[in-house]
Formats: sequence, C-alpha cells, structure tokens
Amino acid sequence: MRHNKNFNHLGRKTAHRRAMLSNMACSLIEHKRITTTVAKAKALRSVVEPLVTRSKADTTHSRRIAFSVLGSKYAVTELFRSVGPKVATREGGYTRIIRTGNRLGDNAEMCMMELVDFNDVYGTEPKKKRSRRSRRGAGTASAPVVEAGTEVVEEAPAAAAEEAPAAAAEETPADDATEAPSEEEKKD
Repeated sequence: MRHNKNFNHLGRKTAHRRAMLSNMACSLIEHKRITTTVAKAKALRSVVEPLVTRSKADTTHSRRIAFSVLGSKYAVTELFRSVGPKVATREGGYTRIIRTGNRLGDNAEMCMMELVDFNDVYGTEPKKKRSRRSRRGAGTASAPVVEAGTEVVEEAPAAAAEEAPAAAAEETPADDATEAPSEEEKKD
C-alpha cells in the first residue's frame, strides 16, 4: 500500500530526479546561492538540510554519506571545511528561499535559494532583545507615589520651560554676530 508516499516528482524519473537534485546541491554548496524554480528549491531543501546537519561532525562516515549523495569531492570538501563550522551553532533551517517572481518563458515561479549564514546583506544584524510590556504596570513606573494627605507638586518641568526661552534668547544675538555682512554693508 502507498499510504502517504507522496512528494513532488518534478516531472522526472527517479534517476533523473536524483541526479538533478545532486547537481543542484553541489552548486548550492559551492556557490552558496542558486536561482531555480520554487518547486525544485523545496525538493532540494530535503536533500541539502540533512547533509548540512551531517557536516557539523567531520567524521569519515559523515563524509562518505555526503559523497554518496553529492558525488563530488570538491563539494564534500567545501561542505565540511566552510559550511559545517559556520553553521555549528544553528539548530536547523540552513537554507532560505526568496521568491523573485515568474519566469518570462513559461511563467514558472522562480526563487533564489541560499545558505542562510553566508549572506552578508540579509539577516546579519544582531537581533534586538524585545521587552514585553504589560498593561497592568504601564503607568506605575512614571507616576509619583502619593501618600494620603500629602500633595505632590512638580516644579521641574516648569523650571525647564522657563530656562528654554532664556537659552534661546542668549543664542540668537551670538548667531547674528557670526553672520556674514549683508550686501549693503559690503558696499560701504
């Protein structure tokens, strides 16, 4: 019985499909970014992700398994030398699919597939730690605590407001003195 044995055959026989995905995986590992259709990229993801996970442990067994899938010594060497150490701390999700629109000839949906840690432009800024705010404690931090029978008088904002116009008045004459002479003064 074929219970839930479904995946995208990509319109190819088994041998052709395996060879194509192997070649695409080699290209992705060597160039770190390839352009292909979305369907092929999704199928390629299931080939590349386990290989990158294996590349974290540089053992003979892992290299042999990678070579059996890729069939290229250069790609295996590149996978274990540069890709494996760079993704050692990442739990998964080593590839990214960025859709680029439709192909002109047959209107196939195209994308750019890349290894996540090798893109210098997209996603390299450190993540900012967000603090969560609760509705309950929103206004209590800035409001002064008022005890029974006492009155709170805030004079600091009023004093700052009085100082601001005085500071602006002091700066204005200094600006006028440093200005270049007008055309009438130049003629005299």
